[in-house]
Amino acid sequence: MNALIFLIVFPLAVSFLALVPPLSLAVRKGVGVCVNIVLCAVPIYLLVANLDQGPAYFHLESTIIDIGMLIVELFIAGYLIYISFTSKRYLTALLVIVQSVIMVSFEFTSGHGMQIEHSLFVDKFSIIMALIVGIIGSAICLYAIGYLPEYHEHYREVKDRRRYFAFLMYLFLAAMFGIVFSNNLMWLYFFWEITTVCSFLLIGYRDDEPSRESAFRALNMNLVGGVVFAIGLVNLYSSSGIMELDKLLQTDKGMVLLPAVCLAFAGLVKSAQFPFSSWLTGAMVAPTPVSALLHSSTMVKAGVYLILRVAPVMENTAAAKMLTLIGGVSFLVTALIAISQSNAKKVLAYSTISNLGLIVACAGVNTAAAVWSAILLIIFHAVAKSLLFLCVGIVEYKLDSRDIEDMDYLIMRLPKLTAVMMTGMAGMFLAPFGMIISKFITLRAFVESNPAMAIILAYGSAATIFFWTKWMGKIMSIRHGVAEVVEHRVSRWEWITLGILAVATVVVCLAFPFFSFHVINPYLLEVFGKTPVVDAFNVMMVFIIMVGLLIILPLGLLFYAFVDKNYKRVGIYLGGGNIDNITFEGAMASTQPIALKNYYLEKYFGEERLFNVGVFVSLTLMIIMFGVAVI
Repeated sequence: MNALIFLIVFPLAVSFLALVPPLSLAVRKGVGVCVNIVLCAVPIYLLVANLDQGPAYFHLESTIIDIGMLIVELFIAGYLIYISFTSKRYLTALLVIVQSVIMVSFEFTSGHGMQIEHSLFVDKFSIIMALIVGIIGSAICLYAIGYLPEYHEHYREVKDRRRYFAFLMYLFLAAMFGIVFSNNLMWLYFFWEITTVCSFLLIGYRDDEPSRESAFRALNMNLVGGVVFAIGLVNLYSSSGIMELDKLLQTDKGMVLLPAVCLAFAGLVKSAQFPFSSWLTGAMVAPTPVSALLHSSTMVKAGVYLILRVAPVMENTAAAKMLTLIGGVSFLVTALIAISQSNAKKVLAYSTISNLGLIVACAGVNTAAAVWSAILLIIFHAVAKSLLFLCVGIVEYKLDSRDIEDMDYLIMRLPKLTAVMMTGMAGMFLAPFGMIISKFITLRAFVESNPAMAIILAYGSAATIFFWTKWMGKIMSIRHGVAEVVEHRVSRWEWITLGILAVATVVVCLAFPFFSFHVINPYLLEVFGKTPVVDAFNVMMVFIIMVGLLIILPLGLLFYAFVDKNYKRVGIYLGGGNIDNITFEGAMASTQPIALKNYYLEKYFGEERLFNVGVFVSLTLMIIMFGVAVI
């Protein structure tokens, strides 16, 4: 239990320490390294210590803690109401008031004197999530230390609030650890709301109109999820007298189905599924570490984590089928929209929503194979996507653009960074990397339970291949002549962070059989009483091929970057009309430059065309989900 408390309290203490008067950059980097080593080491210790053990539940005398949490909740509510009125955001104020009235009245009436047997717990799934939050979250915080000086150099009009930024980042990590280890649903709700407030403040860091608009959009949508979360908790206690996650899963489904659907709804909002996806794409206005933190290891993963936790309550119900379809619609529609995007961060954002949609669909199916796939998707996606976000952040400041069309010949200008990006992209979609292994098992689970979902998976995966290969081709293209190499502009601090995440990508692939057989399978055995039948020989063969590709791909690119300095570039033959190596003579004796442009097919897959369709369909499914839960 001490390790669990430490993981919640330690980053909380660090967040307040970050508010002390500014230290030198060298001191902050030294402290940051020590802090983040600890945040990585403790989850690893938890994994080793609990490797051969089942779930462990801990009682913690919580009266003083509960009072403290209530005071913090009231303070946060007052703060949000104040800034809502000063910004003339009256809907935000209304949502905060409604949510506060529900929870405060519950605390002082039926919830008063509520007895909680086990406030904290740890199992294999929570340890996996703790590893993701600790390792990936820490790497992003380290990246932010070196990133922010350059960010403020680039955006001189933005007020320099680095201490405030660090405070929010580590507070965010503390809240995430709280969500992962809380068995007390009131505590889980408290940490859930902390992540909502932190994300609102981080998205609005620039404090300009686009940032404020995006921040309030994210806040409003997550407040809607928070209101429904609160209603679900009140309904759960009034109908069953329980307020613990483990007891929720053991109670008769007919009695707790509606609260489970309310919690799943909050998870859908937090994971930015349709119709709530716009808050995540709007978060792109924030600094790169915020985008990486929200998209890879924390905010959105909290949503799918909660959905996977309550999915057993919804198993084999019409509500579960609606949840599966909502995830499927989000997966397919956002994958198609990503085809039409040239903004690199938007492609990453829609790719994130798409992958999370697949995890939600797996939770709705809720078989051993589907959950096995969902957990692996969480692991591989967290590592690869955080790496890609940080790479795109570096490219944006070195080339002054985040547009994919401006990334021509990136391998000539940033060769080592391109090698790192290619590794992250390969991990997202190339066979037989982890995401593909997960999708293969997902396909099998869909065929066995809902064949229509297999069709959605096939078309969504095809769209995924299309937009990733377009991007990969762009950065791998080579032109005749010499390009300016700008890799010297990448700081040593940024290379260290990228190196940590690149090593994490390798380790995840190397450790794939270990996680499968020793961590995920035991968890599935606890929940389902069985594990998916995955032949050990096939797993090992896939593992060997995966590791081989993982080594060959970056080494081949790094050979280009470091060793093969005398490669020969030949001119492009255009089939006639060449003037030189970069221009040719076109019709009417006009001189045309050679240009490689991607297809974006906006006529068919444009955001405006598909977004409203996704919102309408998912909203309809959501109404049906609540309807059947009430009935």
